[in-house]
Amino acid sequence: MKKLSYATLKEQGYNGYLLESAPERVLQFGEGNFLRAFVDYFIDMANEKCGFNSKVVLCQPIAPGLSKMINEQEGLYTLYLRGFENGQKVNDKRIISAVSRCINPYEDYAALLECAHNPDLRYLASNTTEAGIAYDPACKFDDEPPASFPGKLTRFLYERFETFGAEKGKGFVILSCELIDNNGQELKKCVHQYIDQWGLSEEFSKWVDEENLFCSTLVDRIVTGYPRAEAAALNEENGYEDNLLDTGEVFGFWVIEGPDWLAEELPFKKAGLPVLVTADHTPYKKRKVRILNGAHTSMVLAAYLAGQDIVRNCMQDEVIKGFMDATVYEEIIPTLTLPKDELESFAHAVGERFNNPFIDHALLSIALNSTSKWKARCLPSLKGYVEKFGKLPRRLAFSLAAYIAFYTNNVQRLEADALICKRGDQEYAVKDDRPVLEFYFAHKDDAPADLAKAVLSNEAFWGEDLTKIEGLEAAVAESLAAVREKGMAEVLKEMK
Repeated sequence: MKKLSYATLKEQGYNGYLLESAPERVLQFGEGNFLRAFVDYFIDMANEKCGFNSKVVLCQPIAPGLSKMINEQEGLYTLYLRGFENGQKVNDKRIISAVSRCINPYEDYAALLECAHNPDLRYLASNTTEAGIAYDPACKFDDEPPASFPGKLTRFLYERFETFGAEKGKGFVILSCELIDNNGQELKKCVHQYIDQWGLSEEFSKWVDEENLFCSTLVDRIVTGYPRAEAAALNEENGYEDNLLDTGEVFGFWVIEGPDWLAEELPFKKAGLPVLVTADHTPYKKRKVRILNGAHTSMVLAAYLAGQDIVRNCMQDEVIKGFMDATVYEEIIPTLTLPKDELESFAHAVGERFNNPFIDHALLSIALNSTSKWKARCLPSLKGYVEKFGKLPRRLAFSLAAYIAFYTNNVQRLEADALICKRGDQEYAVKDDRPVLEFYFAHKDDAPADLAKAVLSNEAFWGEDLTKIEGLEAAVAESLAAVREKGMAEVLKEMK
């Protein structure tokens, strides 16, 4: 079977959209599954729908990577976006032709710096994982390349500045997609740390600030990556070998914080794509964290103890789905500031995403580090509800009890990286920070009231004493007692 290439597609008589050549206007740090199913997909669509006419040159940010494989396939790969959309099952296939090539800077650093000489280059995109935006003082200006992503970026920006000087319009729009708060501004801070450390000129520092736009962004799409179990069958069906097959959910949403002119320059809206350029991305970040992530964290621990294992099956369980919907629509949405119809539309899409027939999303994988997740995703909604209505949101309060129950359900032993508990005859591993695991192991035999008090008053967990929220300690203790007496499945029926 021939490898995917432009020649292979021509031999097959492929009549879908392909962009064989165009200026390299985007440099992307990161060549993994997510960016190829998200940023590169949107650029490919903009190329087709409104003549964006842009190729993306990829740069692998760490030494092991996909550059060889990407270049062997001339940047081409097949993307499957699958799930529910407006109540309909969707399974879309698209060959992405937006990528020109991939640079491995650890083998050819000069090729990366040469991109800075390209006058057409306008956009820089990145997703180098949450740990990627970090200042590493060990990086030196003349490293080939600097180890950290911000170090590479600073050196690249300096090459651009040396090539074009202070010429207007030769800076970049920098689109940071890493999953940290204010990702664009955090990246900019790191760049300035390297400017200071490396003793680069004041003129360069000024150019970085005045000619480059560091955009914080919110990215939202579950990308499931290379479909190992299906790959052989898909290649057979397609008639070519594609070692870069990529899969993700059909839902996607990209919020870019930037000025009005950027919305005109980037043609995503014109192309009808779910990309929003706004002066403030934080309400959308809050919407995602509170509704999507909050729905996960408030539901999955109780659902697991009630006997479920994957998210999709929870959406087909009337009791669990009813609990999640009531939590989202009655207790989370009322605490948010975006228009109610926008929030409810997003919540409806979340329900469809959770019911995706192509994704087996394990509850135990979502349960990882649930202490910090409950604090970030659920506690703000609980406090916001109390502040707005002067009473407890009973389902969010129950989700706190469910979290505690998950961590203390028939505890068997404490291992190096997990607390081992038992659901029926099945052991499960509670994964969290070591101090959290040790705390729960020490309190595993507490009575419900004592356990509720110990957990809620643990300021190391929550950054505050939650027993000071009127009625919360008593509500959690009561729910813990009920779960121990009746079992989670029975108590959930009462919480619907």
